[in-house]
Amino acid sequence: MSNVTRNHKDNVFCLLYRDKKNLLSLYNAINGTSYQREEDLEVVTLEEAICLKIRNDAAFVIDSRLNLYEQQSSVNRNMPLRDLYYVTEELKKIAPPGRLHQKTRVEIPVPRFVVFYNGTEKQPERMIYKLSDSFCRVETDPELELKVTVININPGCNRELLEKCESLRGYMVFVEKVRAGRTANLGLEEAVRQAVEGCISQGILAEFFREHKEEVVEMGIYEFDQELHDRVLLEDGEAIGIKKGIEMGIHIYKEILEGNTDTKRIAEAIGCSMEEVERARKQCNI
Repeated sequence: MSNVTRNHKDNVFCLLYRDKKNLLSLYNAINGTSYQREEDLEVVTLEEAICLKIRNDAAFVIDSRLNLYEQQSSVNRNMPLRDLYYVTEELKKIAPPGRLHQKTRVEIPVPRFVVFYNGTEKQPERMIYKLSDSFCRVETDPELELKVTVININPGCNRELLEKCESLRGYMVFVEKVRAGRTANLGLEEAVRQAVEGCISQGILAEFFREHKEEVVEMGIYEFDQELHDRVLLEDGEAIGIKKGIEMGIHIYKEILEGNTDTKRIAEAIGCSMEEVERARKQCNI
């Protein structure tokens, strides 16, 4: 294991897109543009040290747009809320609060939010997550909305985008090589090292992997270990939820046997909400 110093949030995706050339090519591929001058792109990625533990993967301004890019190896429907935190911090830098008291309108770049999904759970090619989906009640015309475009970059998905962007395609080749190594029962570190060497030998982002070999290995170990960790937590959470649902169903069944069939009375008797009672009833066919 190397002694490369890194932030705990860093991963191979972050390292790859610290390079403005790669970031510019990714922007062009998504938007059908052809920007060539790296100086047209201003990186504004949040750094944890100055943003109270808030750090995003890649943020930059170009063509009067503030782009926030994130890579996710697990399904996360909280991304709109996370991006709301991120964009608030970004806008504080672009338009400091003190300027908001002036009479003249303060102009800001147009925010755009993209998540690149490369997890193992099957997902559509593209999805839109909305902040309003997290509201505790339905609003037909929410006064605050934030939309995140989720792009599935796994093999077989969004082929045109991957063909247009060499760095993104190379990143996914690396990810697939690591996963293939794990499937072949290689240790995690060995799987990452072999994936790096395989990419170099095949000319896939070879310069990047040569220059950052040890960083990539260390970050890759963390990244794929975290992916496994997140998956285990999800499975454990689902198991706990099922167990609680069954237990609540048993309580409801006992109440019904005692002649108590009113949802509100059952909720009061076992100390939960009426909504939970209804869900448990459906789950346990009561």
